[in-house]
Order: sequence, then structure tokens, then C-alpha cells
Amino acid sequence: MSSYDVKKEVTDKYSLRGRVFNKLREDILSGKYQEHEELKEVAIGEELGVSRTPVREAFRQLELEGLIQIVPNKGAYVTGITAKDVKDIYMIRSYLEGMCAKLVTEKITDEQLDELEENVYLASYHASKGHMEQMAELDNRFHHILYEACDSKMLQKLLQDFHEYVMRIRKKTLSTKERGIASNEEHKQIMEAIKQRNADEAERLANLHMNNAYENMVKNGLYDIYK
Repeated sequence: MSSYDVKKEVTDKYSLRGRVFNKLREDILSGKYQEHEELKEVAIGEELGVSRTPVREAFRQLELEGLIQIVPNKGAYVTGITAKDVKDIYMIRSYLEGMCAKLVTEKITDEQLDELEENVYLASYHASKGHMEQMAELDNRFHHILYEACDSKMLQKLLQDFHEYVMRIRKKTLSTKERGIASNEEHKQIMEAIKQRNADEAERLANLHMNNAYENMVKNGLYDIYK
């Protein structure tokens, strides 16, 4: 086997494992698998059309992320995201999002700033029409523009992971028109601080945005889905 074939085999292996891992991760975070539910290698392998090996490898990665627990001689069981995890995630995100916004004031390109402005404008339009599905998509994109613009791959990876961990609850939060409008107004204020290159204000507003999002969840009992 040539060195090219070896490299290709390794790449294919990790691509397959990655596909299985991402699918299982998405299913756990979306609530398809409930807390304490057993994940069965054979059934999942058949569902995804793969052997047990990439499923087993994905299980190990999911355990490192704290989403499942592997019990020797028994099986793999979902731990998922609890209400306390959500609280912790938003507390951590409030600091990291603030740090991100502060970096963005120095790093953002003109093209990225134009995209932020367009995002806020479109979200305002869809909010006025009650198009909450589009609002949720634009909300996701707003944050990812910031993650990309901060010019820190480590911070970007952390924030993207946390963003995905609470995707399920975020969809419920943004399904209400009132919070959708308020959230976009907060995005607008963050964007204006970035445009003005006011790093401290951008950091403060991004931090506040996360705290407001969490308080809205508590106020409306939205994260009862994790209890």
C-alpha cells in the first residue's frame, strides 16, 4: 500500500467516525435520546449504515464531552445536558462571548461588518412579521459571524461547541416574538459598539446579552425540558 493510500485510509476512517460522532451528538442535544437511555452499538450501526467500530469510537468521544457515560460490561448511557449544565454554560458563555466581542472590535473586516449589519436588518424584518424560524437562523448566524471575526480558532471552537450544546433550548427561547425582538435589539447594540471600535462596551453588551437570554429562560420556565 502506498503512502497516499495509507493517508487516504486514515482520512476516510476519521471522516466516518466524525460523521457518526456528529450525528449522535446532534441527536442527544436535540432530545432524540433521553437521559439514562442506553445507546446500542449494533442498532446505531445499522441505522447509520456503519460497523460497530466507528460507533464505539464516537462513544468514547461523546464520553469525553460528558454527553454519555460508558459503564464497563453494561453499555453506554445518555447523560445529556441538565438544567445545571445549561446554567453553567450560560455563565461561561457570558464571559467568552464578551471576550469574543472585545476581540472582534479589533479584528473584524469590512465584509464581516457589512454582514452583521445585514443580519440585524433582516432579523428586524422577520421579527416584525413573526417569522420566528428565520429569526432563529439569523440569530445563529449573528453569533457565528462574531466567532469567525474574533480571529482566535481556540475561542471560536469553544463558543461553537457551547452554542450547539444549548441549541435545543435556544430554539424554544427564540420561538417567542417578544424575546426574538429583544434579542435582535441587543444584537444591534453589540454591532454598533463594534462599529465604533468600543471594545469595553462591546464586551459589556455581549456579556449582558447572554445573561438576558438565560434570565428569559428562567422567567418563562423554558428550560424545564432539561429537568
